[in-house]
Amino acid sequence: MSGHKDRGTRSQRRTASELELGFINELTEKIRQRLTTLQVVLDTAAERKWQVTAINVGNMKDDKKDEAYRSLFQDLENKKERRVILDCEQEKVKDIMEQIITIGRHVKGYHYIIANLGFVDGDLSKIQYGGANVSGFQIVDFEDPLVSKFDQRWEALEEKEYPGADNKIRYTSALTYDAVQVMTEAFRYLHKQRIDISRRANNGDCLANPAVPWAQGVEIERALKQVRVEGLTGTIQFDQYGRRVNYTVHVMELKNNGPVKIGYWNEMDKMAVTKSDLFPNDTMGLENKTVIVTTILEAPYVMLKKNADLFLDNERYEGYCVDLAAEIAKHCGFKYRLKIVGDGKYGARDAETKIWNGMVGELVYGKADIAVAPLTITLVREEVIDFSKPFMSLGISIMIKKPQKSKPGVFSFLDPLAYEIWMCIVFAYIGVSVVLFLVSRFSPYEWHTEEYEDGQIQTSESTNEFGIFNSLWFSLGAFMRQGCDISPRSLSGRIVGGVWWFFTLIIISSYTANLAAFLTVERMVSPIESAEDLAKQTEIAYGTLDSGSTKEFFMRSKIALFEKMWAYMRSAEPSVFVKTTAEGVMRVRKSKGKYAYLLESTMNEYIEQRKPCDTMKVGGNLDSKGYGIATPKGSSLRNAVNLAVLKLNEQGLLDKLKNKWWYDKGECGSGGGDSKVSPREQSLMGKRNATPKTPVNLAVLKLSEQGVLDKLKNKWWYDKGECGAKDSGSKEKTSALSLSNVAGVFYILVGGLGLAMLVALVEFCYKSRAEAKRMKVAKSAQNINPTSSQNSQNFATYKEGSGKGSRNDGVFTGEEEKRTSAGSVEMAAESRAFHFTKKHPEPMLGEQAIRLPPSHTPPPSPPHDD
Repeated sequence: MSGHKDRGTRSQRRTASELELGFINELTEKIRQRLTTLQVVLDTAAERKWQVTAINVGNMKDDKKDEAYRSLFQDLENKKERRVILDCEQEKVKDIMEQIITIGRHVKGYHYIIANLGFVDGDLSKIQYGGANVSGFQIVDFEDPLVSKFDQRWEALEEKEYPGADNKIRYTSALTYDAVQVMTEAFRYLHKQRIDISRRANNGDCLANPAVPWAQGVEIERALKQVRVEGLTGTIQFDQYGRRVNYTVHVMELKNNGPVKIGYWNEMDKMAVTKSDLFPNDTMGLENKTVIVTTILEAPYVMLKKNADLFLDNERYEGYCVDLAAEIAKHCGFKYRLKIVGDGKYGARDAETKIWNGMVGELVYGKADIAVAPLTITLVREEVIDFSKPFMSLGISIMIKKPQKSKPGVFSFLDPLAYEIWMCIVFAYIGVSVVLFLVSRFSPYEWHTEEYEDGQIQTSESTNEFGIFNSLWFSLGAFMRQGCDISPRSLSGRIVGGVWWFFTLIIISSYTANLAAFLTVERMVSPIESAEDLAKQTEIAYGTLDSGSTKEFFMRSKIALFEKMWAYMRSAEPSVFVKTTAEGVMRVRKSKGKYAYLLESTMNEYIEQRKPCDTMKVGGNLDSKGYGIATPKGSSLRNAVNLAVLKLNEQGLLDKLKNKWWYDKGECGSGGGDSKVSPREQSLMGKRNATPKTPVNLAVLKLSEQGVLDKLKNKWWYDKGECGAKDSGSKEKTSALSLSNVAGVFYILVGGLGLAMLVALVEFCYKSRAEAKRMKVAKSAQNINPTSSQNSQNFATYKEGSGKGSRNDGVFTGEEEKRTSAGSVEMAAESRAFHFTKKHPEPMLGEQAIRLPPSHTPPPSPPHDD
């Protein structure tokens, strides 16, 4: 029978325990009133507006009863029926409970009431660790002195002569014993009353109509009602109607340490709850207790020693979890025995039979007390077992065969700088050369006059050294840091040269530094960098362990990428799933890079450290989770183990153990050689993953496995962000410098070139203005009348600086100019005699020379090109 409350009852502000105890009170009272159990349940359900389903399981055939029970409870599960009353004898209860355990309906959230009077008679050890609430009744109180004395005498008998003497007396046997005792007392009473029931008289006829009673029956009935004795089932007394009165029924509940009395019922007190028994001390008896620790052979967690045959029990094993189990036992104060799981699996529930396998099954079915192993905390496991605080954090990662190191190419010296930088350098070189050429042609200070003798004739020529080819040569020499024979004279030309030197300094220094990194790091070309790379290709197959949390993650994930990967893995032929981690690693090594294995990051890092050192972890973790120590639902070990894990974490022992078994004993060098990730994992998850397994916490676990939490964070942190897309982070490998790394030096170069052109324009304007003034002075000098024969000489062309003997423009001998306050110049022709040397400045574009008389040959005009 099963039932659930309707909406009206749910609104009542009463706890589940109060409702259950109230129901038990009414059930016991109405049974006392000679109502059948089924009738009591139906009447009570009608009063409380419960919906009840009554199912008869008494006519099931033995060969099909197990299947029928499983089918029955599966139907109840589909209807969300989780409160069940089992109104049958203890033998049938045992069969039903075995099937309940098989289909996993013995976990928290289910409540079973065994409606007989022998709750402790059956073997409930398998279901007591599941977490389900199992209640019942007990008529025999084994703490009663009378029962204890009888039990000692009973167990002292020979089992061969008295079958069942080695076990406690069952309630049916106790009732039979009490019945015989009542009959004995009744006949003793009749004997004292001198009532002879042995004389022949009317024997009665039950088939007669009406029935004829036995003549002595009335006397025997009267004697039975007078009986009052203390029996194995308590006080035995009857009322005037022949019903038993003044008896006590004990209310029992199944705890993790066995059946516990939580109260009692009698006519006077009705339902009485023993509060001290409702919350027993779960840690009582933990010290010096031998605990069965289930684990799995998985390096480096649990491994057989090389000389394991020379040792016994726990000494045969070594590894991370072996050391961890020893530390926990030391902190909790119990003895333990390591037990390797028989099927070699972590734990998953079969989709058809609903049976748990692996270490989870060992805990669910009461074959072990605790699991210390790399057991991942998942939602489906949390529903049937309890986990401690995580002792190690991890995530699903990708393992591939380590690719061969790439040979350096002929042009590998170009790798330190990106392609776009090389192109920009070429354009910068051409641009600088062109600008240098233009400013040199434009600036008047870049021109100079060279004089040479052509036979008997002295000739002078205006020259500019920075033609287009010399500009290219100057820029190339500066870039190669070799220098050049020529250098700019003008301010604008020197600005161009300065910014170009600064540019080459930064570029060459950056190139040299990055080239050193490229030469010291052996580069490998990996075909896969992330889960996205795996999903968008089909050449490389990928898979997971056939039974474990990694496969469960992909099955339950709602993220599009992982759904796509799961669809591929499920339909791939041949199968991409492996039976063991060792098989998956071997498949990676033999696949020649055509198979990737998805497994926990901690195991991936460990294998990467083991010879032949031919595997590697790529990309980041696909999720975030933790390994926990598992216990059966409601186990007394859970709280003690939680405190021990916290203490070990605070002492830093967990990190020491990981370093010991991962890196100190590594065979491939520290840090994993070519690993693309840091060898150290994230810090332990902390207290947030160790809260009690309430429906809210289970819901959070489910949302985490489905990726909903990550989606929500991305939505409110990054999708709605106001500062651009989230930086995905750079890869931990040497990469070429991109244009963004050196963009600043290009900006400086462009700015310098612009400044140089502006300075050249200023130089040109300044020179043109100064020359205009000089032309005006020269014309004024022509209008002066000569006063002597010496004044008949014509003036030579007057150039800026020719009378100062400075700037390397020329040197003259003669009388100094006489300058007026207004800036005019009065020059005496007879007192001036010019003597020009080599390198006299010549007129530039825009200048006009004073016309000379035929007796003097003017210097040649400046050339138009180099």
